[in-house]
Amino acid sequence: MHSERRTTLKRETTTCCIAGGGPAGVMLGYLLARAGVSVIVLEKHKDFFRDFRGDTIHPSTLELMHELGLLEEFLKVPHQELRSIGGLFGDFAFTGADFSHLPVKCKFIALMPQWDFLNFLAEHGKSFKSFDLRMEHEVTGLLEEDGVVKGVRVKTPTGEIEIEADLVVACDGRHSTLRESGNFEVMDIGVPVDVLWFRVSRKADDPYQSLGRIDYGEMLILINRGDYFQAGLIIRKGVFDAVKSAGLPAFRNSLLRVAPFLNERLEEIKDWDQVKLLSVQINRLRTWFRTGLLCIGDAAHAMSPAGGVGINLAIQDAVATANILTQALHEKCVTDALLAQVQERRELPVRVIQSFQARAHNASLNFLGRPEKAKAPWQLRAFMQIPGLRRILGRGIGLGIRPEHIYSPMEKAVVRDTM
Repeated sequence: MHSERRTTLKRETTTCCIAGGGPAGVMLGYLLARAGVSVIVLEKHKDFFRDFRGDTIHPSTLELMHELGLLEEFLKVPHQELRSIGGLFGDFAFTGADFSHLPVKCKFIALMPQWDFLNFLAEHGKSFKSFDLRMEHEVTGLLEEDGVVKGVRVKTPTGEIEIEADLVVACDGRHSTLRESGNFEVMDIGVPVDVLWFRVSRKADDPYQSLGRIDYGEMLILINRGDYFQAGLIIRKGVFDAVKSAGLPAFRNSLLRVAPFLNERLEEIKDWDQVKLLSVQINRLRTWFRTGLLCIGDAAHAMSPAGGVGINLAIQDAVATANILTQALHEKCVTDALLAQVQERRELPVRVIQSFQARAHNASLNFLGRPEKAKAPWQLRAFMQIPGLRRILGRGIGLGIRPEHIYSPMEKAVVRDTM
Protein backbone atom coordinates (compact mmCIF):
# COMPACT_ATOMS: atom_id res chain seq x y z
CA MET A 1 0.00 0.00 0.00
CA HIS A 2 1.40 3.41 -0.97
CA SER A 3 1.18 6.24 1.52
CA GLU A 4 0.70 9.76 0.29
CA ARG A 5 3.92 11.78 0.20
CA ARG A 6 3.14 15.45 0.58
CA THR A 7 6.19 17.20 -0.78
CA THR A 8 5.21 20.43 0.95
CA LEU A 9 6.21 18.90 4.28
CA LYS A 10 9.71 19.33 5.61
CA ARG A 11 11.60 16.06 5.17
CA GLU A 12 14.67 14.85 7.04
CA THR A 13 16.81 11.75 6.79
CA THR A 14 18.58 9.63 9.37
CA THR A 15 19.89 6.09 9.71
CA CYS A 16 17.65 4.99 12.59
CA CYS A 17 14.51 6.73 13.83
CA ILE A 18 13.25 5.69 17.26
CA ALA A 19 9.67 6.46 18.27
CA GLY A 20 9.37 6.87 22.04
CA GLY A 21 11.71 8.23 24.68
CA GLY A 22 11.15 5.58 27.33
CA PRO A 23 13.78 3.15 28.66
CA ALA A 24 14.01 1.12 25.43
CA GLY A 25 14.10 4.16 23.14
CA VAL A 26 16.65 6.22 25.06
CA MET A 27 18.91 3.24 25.76
CA LEU A 28 18.84 2.14 22.12
CA GLY A 29 19.49 5.69 20.96
CA TYR A 30 22.43 5.97 23.35
CA LEU A 31 23.95 2.65 22.26
CA LEU A 32 23.61 3.35 18.53
CA ALA A 33 25.04 6.87 18.86
CA ARG A 34 27.86 5.45 20.97
CA ALA A 35 28.65 3.20 18.02
CA GLY A 36 28.53 6.10 15.56
CA VAL A 37 25.10 5.42 14.05
CA SER A 38 23.02 8.51 13.26
CA VAL A 39 19.87 8.25 15.33
CA ILE A 40 16.86 10.45 16.07
CA VAL A 41 14.81 9.68 19.20
CA LEU A 42 11.31 11.20 19.19
CA GLU A 43 9.43 11.79 22.47
CA LYS A 44 5.97 13.31 22.36
CA HIS A 45 6.11 14.92 25.81
CA LYS A 46 8.13 18.00 26.73
CA ASP A 47 9.96 16.13 29.51
CA PHE A 48 10.28 12.67 31.07
CA PHE A 49 8.34 13.54 34.21
CA ARG A 50 5.40 11.18 34.49
CA ASP A 51 4.60 9.52 37.77
CA PHE A 52 3.68 5.89 38.40
CA ARG A 53 6.16 4.51 35.87
CA GLY A 54 8.47 1.58 36.52
CA ASP A 55 11.37 2.65 38.70
CA THR A 56 12.98 -0.62 39.80
CA ILE A 57 16.45 -0.76 38.26
CA HIS A 58 17.45 -4.40 38.57
CA PRO A 59 21.00 -5.75 38.92
CA SER A 60 20.95 -6.74 35.24
CA THR A 61 20.49 -3.10 34.23
CA LEU A 62 23.03 -1.85 36.78
CA GLU A 63 25.54 -4.31 35.28
CA LEU A 64 24.95 -2.76 31.87
CA MET A 65 25.64 0.67 33.35
CA HIS A 66 28.88 -0.75 34.72
CA GLU A 67 29.83 -2.16 31.32
CA LEU A 68 29.18 1.28 29.79
CA GLY A 69 31.44 2.94 32.37
CA LEU A 70 28.55 4.96 33.78
CA LEU A 71 27.79 3.12 37.01
CA GLU A 72 29.79 5.20 39.48
CA GLU A 73 28.21 8.44 38.29
CA PHE A 74 24.79 6.83 37.98
CA LEU A 75 24.76 5.73 41.61
CA LYS A 76 25.24 9.35 42.66
CA VAL A 77 21.67 10.00 41.48
CA PRO A 78 19.39 9.75 44.57
CA HIS A 79 18.02 6.24 44.95
CA GLN A 80 17.21 3.53 47.47
CA GLU A 81 18.71 0.03 47.45
CA LEU A 82 16.98 -3.31 47.99
CA ARG A 83 19.35 -6.19 48.72
CA SER A 84 16.48 -8.60 49.26
CA ILE A 85 12.74 -8.44 48.72
CA GLY A 86 9.97 -9.83 50.85
CA GLY A 87 6.33 -9.57 51.72
CA LEU A 88 3.73 -9.90 54.46
CA PHE A 89 0.85 -12.34 54.06
CA GLY A 90 -1.43 -11.80 57.04
CA ASP A 91 0.99 -12.20 59.95
CA PHE A 92 3.45 -14.30 57.94
CA ALA A 93 6.52 -12.27 56.94
CA PHE A 94 8.81 -13.80 54.32
CA THR A 95 11.86 -13.00 52.24
CA GLY A 96 11.31 -14.00 48.64
CA ALA A 97 14.61 -13.20 46.95
CA ASP A 98 18.16 -12.48 48.03
CA PHE A 99 20.52 -10.66 45.65
CA SER A 100 23.66 -10.85 47.79
CA HIS A 101 25.19 -13.75 45.84
CA LEU A 102 24.67 -12.49 42.30
CA PRO A 103 27.81 -12.47 40.11
CA VAL A 104 27.50 -8.76 39.27
CA LYS A 105 28.89 -5.44 40.46
CA CYS A 106 25.67 -4.30 42.18
CA LYS A 107 23.94 -6.93 44.27
CA PHE A 108 20.78 -4.91 44.78
CA ILE A 109 17.77 -3.33 43.09
CA ALA A 110 18.01 0.46 42.82
CA LEU A 111 14.74 2.29 43.33
CA MET A 112 14.95 5.45 41.24
CA PRO A 113 12.23 7.54 39.56
CA GLN A 114 12.21 6.64 35.89
CA TRP A 115 12.53 10.27 34.85
CA ASP A 116 15.86 10.49 36.69
CA PHE A 117 17.13 7.40 34.89
CA LEU A 118 16.03 8.74 31.50
CA ASN A 119 17.45 12.20 32.12
CA PHE A 120 20.79 10.67 33.13
CA LEU A 121 21.02 8.50 30.02
CA ALA A 122 19.79 11.25 27.70
CA GLU A 123 22.37 13.72 29.00
CA HIS A 124 25.15 11.22 28.34
CA GLY A 125 23.71 10.44 24.92
CA LYS A 126 23.96 14.12 24.01
CA SER A 127 27.74 13.86 24.25
CA PHE A 128 27.66 11.96 20.94
CA LYS A 129 27.17 13.97 17.75
CA SER A 130 25.01 11.30 16.18
CA PHE A 131 22.49 11.34 19.08
CA ASP A 132 19.48 13.57 18.37
CA LEU A 133 16.76 13.54 21.05
CA ARG A 134 13.71 15.66 20.20
CA MET A 135 11.08 16.40 22.80
CA GLU A 136 7.50 17.33 21.90
CA HIS A 137 7.82 15.33 18.70
CA GLU A 138 4.92 12.90 18.36
CA VAL A 139 5.04 10.13 15.77
CA THR A 140 1.64 9.98 14.07
CA GLY A 141 2.14 7.36 11.37
CA LEU A 142 4.39 5.48 8.99
CA LEU A 143 5.84 6.37 5.60
CA GLU A 144 5.59 3.32 3.34
CA GLU A 145 6.46 2.39 -0.23
CA ASP A 146 5.29 -0.95 -1.63
CA GLY A 147 4.80 -2.34 1.87
CA VAL A 148 8.26 -1.31 3.06
CA VAL A 149 8.51 1.14 5.95
CA LYS A 150 10.63 4.09 4.92
CA GLY A 151 10.14 6.48 7.84
CA VAL A 152 7.57 8.27 9.99
CA ARG A 153 5.31 11.29 10.07
CA VAL A 154 5.85 13.51 13.08
CA LYS A 155 3.83 16.27 14.74
CA THR A 156 6.13 18.96 16.16
CA PRO A 157 5.52 22.30 17.92
CA THR A 158 6.14 24.03 14.58
CA GLY A 159 4.14 21.72 12.33
CA GLU A 160 4.21 18.27 10.76
CA ILE A 161 7.41 16.84 9.27
CA GLU A 162 8.52 13.57 7.70
CA ILE A 163 11.63 11.68 8.74
CA GLU A 164 13.02 9.03 6.42
CA ALA A 165 15.15 6.30 7.97
CA ASP A 166 16.84 3.04 7.04
CA LEU A 167 15.17 1.57 10.12
CA VAL A 168 12.28 2.70 12.31
CA VAL A 169 12.12 1.26 15.84
CA ALA A 170 8.84 1.46 17.74
CA CYS A 171 9.51 2.07 21.43
CA ASP A 172 6.30 4.00 22.02
CA GLY A 173 4.79 1.78 24.67
CA ARG A 174 1.80 -0.45 25.14
CA HIS A 175 -0.45 2.04 23.33
CA SER A 176 2.00 2.21 20.43
CA THR A 177 0.91 4.28 17.46
CA LEU A 178 3.36 2.44 15.22
CA ARG A 179 2.21 -0.97 16.40
CA GLU A 180 -1.29 -0.02 15.31
CA SER A 181 -0.14 1.66 12.08
CA GLY A 182 1.90 -1.41 11.19
CA ASN A 183 -1.12 -3.73 11.56
CA PHE A 184 0.70 -6.12 13.86
CA GLU A 185 -1.14 -9.10 15.31
CA VAL A 186 -1.43 -8.77 19.09
CA MET A 187 -1.78 -11.87 21.25
CA ASP A 188 -3.58 -10.84 24.43
CA ILE A 189 -3.07 -12.77 27.66
CA GLY A 190 -6.03 -12.08 29.91
CA VAL A 191 -5.33 -10.25 33.18
CA PRO A 192 -8.03 -10.23 35.88
CA VAL A 193 -6.67 -7.28 37.89
CA ASP A 194 -5.86 -3.58 37.68
CA VAL A 195 -3.76 -1.34 39.92
CA LEU A 196 -4.66 1.93 41.62
CA TRP A 197 -1.52 4.06 42.03
CA PHE A 198 -1.24 6.88 44.55
CA ARG A 199 1.21 8.52 46.95
CA VAL A 200 1.34 8.59 50.72
CA SER A 201 4.06 10.16 52.86
CA ARG A 202 6.66 7.92 54.47
CA LYS A 203 8.35 7.94 57.86
CA ALA A 204 11.87 6.69 58.45
CA ASP A 205 10.71 3.94 60.82
CA ASP A 206 7.88 2.63 58.64
CA PRO A 207 7.88 -1.17 58.17
CA TYR A 208 8.59 -2.10 54.57
CA GLN A 209 7.79 -5.22 52.57
CA SER A 210 8.98 -4.75 49.00
CA LEU A 211 6.72 -7.47 47.62
CA GLY A 212 3.69 -5.94 49.30
CA ARG A 213 1.14 -6.80 51.94
CA ILE A 214 -1.88 -9.11 51.71
CA ASP A 215 -4.57 -8.90 54.37
CA TYR A 216 -8.34 -8.54 54.81
CA GLY A 217 -8.94 -9.11 51.10
CA GLU A 218 -6.58 -6.34 50.00
CA MET A 219 -3.20 -6.45 48.24
CA LEU A 220 -1.04 -3.35 48.65
CA ILE A 221 2.34 -2.58 47.11
CA LEU A 222 4.52 0.12 48.71
CA ILE A 223 7.60 1.36 46.84
CA ASN A 224 10.07 3.36 48.91
CA ARG A 225 10.69 6.76 47.29
CA GLY A 226 12.53 8.27 50.25
CA ASP A 227 10.06 10.70 51.82
CA TYR A 228 6.97 9.03 50.34
CA PHE A 229 5.63 5.69 49.21
CA GLN A 230 4.50 5.09 45.67
CA ALA A 231 1.60 2.82 46.53
CA GLY A 232 -0.39 0.43 44.40
CA LEU A 233 -3.62 -1.26 45.43
CA ILE A 234 -4.51 -4.38 43.43
CA ILE A 235 -8.19 -4.52 42.46
CA ARG A 236 -10.27 -6.80 40.28
CA LYS A 237 -10.34 -5.57 36.71
CA GLY A 238 -13.22 -3.27 35.91
CA VAL A 239 -14.28 -2.41 39.50
CA PHE A 240 -12.69 1.05 39.80
CA ASP A 241 -16.01 2.79 39.20
CA ALA A 242 -17.52 0.77 42.05
CA VAL A 243 -14.57 1.69 44.30
CA LYS A 244 -15.12 5.36 43.55
CA SER A 245 -18.87 5.06 44.12
CA ALA A 246 -18.19 3.68 47.61
CA GLY A 247 -16.36 6.92 48.40
CA LEU A 248 -12.92 8.02 49.57
CA PRO A 249 -13.53 7.16 53.26
CA ALA A 250 -14.22 3.54 52.31
CA PHE A 251 -11.12 3.51 50.09
CA ARG A 252 -8.95 4.88 52.91
CA ASN A 253 -10.41 2.34 55.34
CA SER A 254 -9.53 -0.51 52.98
CA LEU A 255 -5.94 0.72 52.95
CA LEU A 256 -5.91 1.09 56.72
CA ARG A 257 -6.90 -2.55 57.18
CA VAL A 258 -3.95 -3.85 55.17
CA ALA A 259 -1.42 -1.21 56.36
CA PRO A 260 -2.56 0.18 59.74
CA PHE A 261 0.77 1.95 60.32
CA LEU A 262 -0.20 4.48 57.62
CA ASN A 263 -3.04 5.69 59.93
CA GLU A 264 -3.70 9.44 59.66
CA ARG A 265 -1.46 9.81 56.59
CA LEU A 266 -4.19 8.27 54.49
CA GLU A 267 -6.07 11.55 54.94
CA GLU A 268 -3.56 12.96 52.43
CA ILE A 269 -5.72 11.29 49.76
CA LYS A 270 -8.35 14.00 49.40
CA ASP A 271 -9.48 13.59 45.82
CA TRP A 272 -9.85 10.80 43.25
CA ASP A 273 -7.57 12.81 40.98
CA GLN A 274 -4.75 11.63 43.28
CA VAL A 275 -5.55 8.00 42.43
CA LYS A 276 -4.51 6.80 38.97
CA LEU A 277 -5.88 3.66 37.36
CA LEU A 278 -3.36 1.42 35.62
CA SER A 279 -5.22 -0.99 33.40
CA VAL A 280 -2.91 -3.98 33.60
CA GLN A 281 -2.12 -5.65 30.31
CA ILE A 282 -0.08 -8.66 29.33
CA ASN A 283 0.27 -9.11 25.60
CA ARG A 284 2.85 -9.54 22.87
CA LEU A 285 3.10 -9.35 19.12
CA ARG A 286 3.17 -12.57 17.15
CA THR A 287 5.80 -10.98 14.90
CA TRP A 288 7.81 -7.99 16.14
CA PHE A 289 8.89 -6.62 12.78
CA ARG A 290 8.09 -5.68 9.22
CA THR A 291 10.58 -4.69 6.56
CA GLY A 292 12.02 -1.39 7.80
CA LEU A 293 10.23 -1.48 11.18
CA LEU A 294 11.02 -3.21 14.50
CA CYS A 295 9.00 -3.13 17.74
CA ILE A 296 10.72 -3.58 21.12
CA GLY A 297 9.89 -2.94 24.77
CA ASP A 298 6.22 -2.51 25.64
CA ALA A 299 5.42 -1.86 21.99
CA ALA A 300 6.33 -5.51 21.36
CA HIS A 301 5.26 -7.00 24.68
CA ALA A 302 3.20 -5.20 27.33
CA MET A 303 4.16 -6.44 30.79
CA SER A 304 2.33 -6.37 34.10
CA PRO A 305 3.97 -4.25 36.82
CA ALA A 306 4.40 -7.46 38.85
CA GLY A 307 8.06 -7.83 39.80
CA GLY A 308 9.01 -4.47 38.32
CA VAL A 309 10.51 -6.23 35.30
CA GLY A 310 9.09 -4.10 32.47
CA ILE A 311 11.73 -1.37 32.41
CA ASN A 312 14.52 -3.95 32.65
CA LEU A 313 13.14 -6.12 29.85
CA ALA A 314 12.81 -3.04 27.65
CA ILE A 315 16.44 -2.14 28.28
CA GLN A 316 17.53 -5.72 27.56
CA ASP A 317 15.63 -5.49 24.25
CA ALA A 318 17.50 -2.31 23.39
CA VAL A 319 20.89 -3.87 24.12
CA ALA A 320 20.12 -6.94 22.00
CA THR A 321 18.90 -4.70 19.17
CA ALA A 322 22.09 -2.65 19.22
CA ASN A 323 24.28 -5.74 19.41
CA ILE A 324 22.58 -7.39 16.42
CA LEU A 325 21.91 -4.39 14.16
CA THR A 326 24.74 -1.87 14.67
CA GLN A 327 26.99 -3.16 11.91
CA ALA A 328 24.09 -3.59 9.49
CA LEU A 329 22.96 -0.02 10.16
CA HIS A 330 26.45 1.24 9.36
CA GLU A 331 26.37 -0.74 6.12
CA LYS A 332 22.71 0.19 5.38
CA CYS A 333 21.75 -3.45 4.99
CA VAL A 334 19.26 -4.22 7.76
CA THR A 335 17.37 -7.31 6.60
CA ASP A 336 14.24 -9.04 7.82
CA ALA A 337 16.47 -11.94 8.89
CA LEU A 338 18.37 -9.64 11.25
CA LEU A 339 15.15 -8.20 12.66
CA ALA A 340 13.96 -11.77 13.23
CA GLN A 341 17.16 -12.41 15.19
CA VAL A 342 16.19 -9.68 17.64
CA GLN A 343 12.81 -11.30 18.24
CA GLU A 344 14.34 -14.77 18.52
CA ARG A 345 16.84 -13.47 21.06
CA ARG A 346 14.31 -11.69 23.28
CA GLU A 347 11.08 -13.67 22.91
CA LEU A 348 11.94 -16.51 25.31
CA PRO A 349 12.48 -14.22 28.34
CA VAL A 350 9.25 -12.40 27.52
CA ARG A 351 7.22 -15.60 27.22
CA VAL A 352 8.53 -17.04 30.49
CA ILE A 353 8.01 -13.87 32.51
CA GLN A 354 4.55 -13.21 31.09
CA SER A 355 3.56 -16.77 32.00
CA PHE A 356 4.67 -16.25 35.61
CA GLN A 357 2.91 -12.88 35.77
CA ALA A 358 -0.36 -14.29 34.45
CA ARG A 359 -0.28 -17.14 36.96
CA ALA A 360 0.45 -14.77 39.84
CA HIS A 361 -2.45 -12.50 38.90
CA ASN A 362 -4.87 -15.41 38.54
CA ALA A 363 -3.78 -16.75 41.94
CA SER A 364 -4.39 -13.33 43.51
CA LEU A 365 -8.12 -13.71 42.87
CA ASN A 366 -8.18 -16.32 45.65
CA PHE A 367 -7.43 -13.59 48.20
CA LEU A 368 -8.97 -10.39 46.84
CA GLY A 369 -12.22 -9.37 48.48
CA ARG A 370 -12.10 -11.75 51.46
CA PRO A 371 -12.98 -9.58 54.47
CA GLU A 372 -11.43 -11.85 57.13
CA LYS A 373 -7.87 -11.76 58.48
CA ALA A 374 -5.58 -13.36 55.92
CA LYS A 375 -3.75 -16.58 56.73
CA ALA A 376 -0.81 -17.62 54.60
CA PRO A 377 -1.54 -20.95 52.86
CA TRP A 378 0.59 -23.89 53.86
CA GLN A 379 1.91 -24.11 50.31
CA LEU A 380 3.51 -20.66 50.65
CA ARG A 381 5.01 -21.50 54.03
CA ALA A 382 6.43 -24.76 52.68
CA PHE A 383 7.68 -23.11 49.50
CA MET A 384 9.64 -20.54 51.50
CA GLN A 385 11.48 -23.35 53.30
CA ILE A 386 13.04 -24.82 50.14
CA PRO A 387 16.87 -24.72 50.51
CA GLY A 388 18.51 -22.18 48.24
CA LEU A 389 15.17 -20.76 47.13
CA ARG A 390 16.07 -17.17 47.96
CA ARG A 391 19.20 -17.35 45.84
CA ILE A 392 17.31 -18.92 42.94
CA LEU A 393 14.61 -16.26 43.08
CA GLY A 394 17.26 -13.58 43.47
CA ARG A 395 18.92 -14.67 40.27
CA GLY A 396 15.62 -15.01 38.41
CA ILE A 397 14.36 -11.58 39.43
CA GLY A 398 17.69 -9.75 39.53
CA LEU A 399 19.24 -11.04 36.29
CA GLY A 400 16.32 -12.61 34.48
CA ILE A 401 16.53 -15.09 31.65
CA ARG A 402 19.19 -14.54 29.01
CA PRO A 403 20.65 -11.27 30.36
CA GLU A 404 22.28 -9.10 27.71
CA HIS A 405 25.76 -7.53 27.70
CA ILE A 406 27.23 -4.60 25.81
CA TYR A 407 28.80 -5.85 22.59
CA SER A 408 28.01 -2.96 20.25
CA PRO A 409 31.29 -1.14 19.49
CA MET A 410 32.24 2.39 20.49
CA GLU A 411 35.23 3.11 18.31
CA LYS A 412 33.23 4.88 15.59
CA ALA A 413 31.47 7.31 17.93
CA VAL A 414 32.16 11.02 17.58
CA VAL A 415 31.94 13.04 20.79
CA ARG A 416 30.54 16.56 20.74
CA ASP A 417 32.91 19.42 21.33
CA THR A 418 31.76 20.82 24.67
CA MET A 419 34.23 23.70 24.72
